Amino acid sequence: MPDDQQPSAGEPIDAEVVPADDVPAGQVPVELTPIPVDTGYTTAGVPTFDSVREKIETRFGTAIGSAELAEDTPEGRSVAEQYEKRQEAAAERLKQIRESMNRD
Repeated sequence: MPDDQQPSAGEPIDAEVVPADDVPAGQVPVELTPIPVDTGYTTAGVPTFDSVREKIETRFGTAIGSAELAEDTPEGRSVAEQYEKRQEAAAERLKQIRESMNRD
């Protein structure tokens, strides 16, 4: 078969099966053990510290990103402006109350 042609899905590929007993003398077969998958929970079902930290960091990042995106919208800017106006009005009113209390 030429190099530019790929075998079709139903077409077998020529290969030789080598039994495990035929390993050359200098090579030792290695037993591969599966690496345990970190599920984020112990065998008792308790979340691990790393999984809890990951969840907290993800939520924190999402909250920060949402706040930044909200500030970039016209609605978000108008809410920020309204908040600033209320803060200024509250500070002015507090100043008036303090002045009236000092007069008495």
